[in-house]
Amino acid sequence: MTDRNIQVQSLDRGAVEDEAVEIVERKGLGHPDSICDGIAEHVCERLAQEYLDRVGTVLHFNTDETQLVAGDAAPAFGGGEVVDPIYILVVGRATSHYVDDDGTEYHIPVDSIALEAARDYLRETLPNLDLETDVIVDVKLGEGSGDLQEVFTEDGPNVPMANDTSFGVGHAPLTETERIVRETERSLNGDYADDNPAVGEDVKVMGKREDDHIDLTVAAAFVDAYVPDMDAYTAQIEALRDHVHDLATDHTDREVTVHVNTADDYESGSIYLTTTGTSAEQGDDGSVGRGNRANGLITPNRSMSMEATSGKNPVNHIGKIYNLLSTQIAEEVVAEVDGIRDLRVRLLSQIGRPIDEPHVADVHVVTEDGLDVSDVESEIQAIVDDELANVTDVTKRVIDGELTTF
Repeated sequence: MTDRNIQVQSLDRGAVEDEAVEIVERKGLGHPDSICDGIAEHVCERLAQEYLDRVGTVLHFNTDETQLVAGDAAPAFGGGEVVDPIYILVVGRATSHYVDDDGTEYHIPVDSIALEAARDYLRETLPNLDLETDVIVDVKLGEGSGDLQEVFTEDGPNVPMANDTSFGVGHAPLTETERIVRETERSLNGDYADDNPAVGEDVKVMGKREDDHIDLTVAAAFVDAYVPDMDAYTAQIEALRDHVHDLATDHTDREVTVHVNTADDYESGSIYLTTTGTSAEQGDDGSVGRGNRANGLITPNRSMSMEATSGKNPVNHIGKIYNLLSTQIAEEVVAEVDGIRDLRVRLLSQIGRPIDEPHVADVHVVTEDGLDVSDVESEIQAIVDDELANVTDVTKRVIDGELTTF
């Protein structure tokens, strides 16, 4: 082991699974905040790969300020229309001019690359969104500040220097409620949606556990072209409720109650019907970093970083790397070390310091009865040390699209 500052201690609470009340949320792929996260991250991956292909190294950039302004739509049974298009602005910083050590000059069309990546993501993620009429995508990428570019490209060891004094947080294992909430959205935007095209991509799942009762509230946008009338809509609601209940009970022996689109008012005809499958078509704006954390969940019972993970460069931006790495460390420790019921990892950087040498790597543990933290401390430290030594693997996996950030 190295002399990295790795601290292991008891967590100052019991396991979240034992708490009387637990709240967990996931915003689905079509939620306006998730749309911004997804675009920002897709642009990030595309820019990083373009830099590697063109100049052989990832240059300074960040695209983590993407914003969405909702449009206006007139959904109707059998098919409506978007009246005013959604507006998406990809905002950030990206290096467009570069001179290498040999004096070769490069001009990289970063705005065009970002625009194409954003539109590709929308095309892949929101199939009911007409890119010609339903959305306007704009890109404004300025150059980064000189001091941060110097930190980014500073000569020295192979391990990059941290671009900021910041921190990332991760936890493991997931509780039953956390797993259920995550898997519910994944299913509704996966196999269930494949068989039920009326279900749009804008699915939000809120889980509440009180003791041994799990209550799931699902908000699901339905696509009007696949819903001919109110009877068809109510049938879709019931089918979705049954599917979520069956999925949840496969993951728990606790009592489960499922609610779907609780704001609906059938008598007045006010229902969650959309033309595009997302609430972004009418009144719901979005921003990067306002939704799911790096592990795909919003977990108020846990410690969380407020950093937006999506869109940040994957080379030295701590707001991305340490959130992904801390989650990876937590999962690895729980998988490899017996007797851990709950674990939290906090990684703190210091600007200009190598990212494999955090200011502190702070691990908090809840162990099973009869096991003391001191019994597993050395095992945990060894895993943390090894993960930090290989921190640059996170960069490659992000560029290759292997890691999700929301």
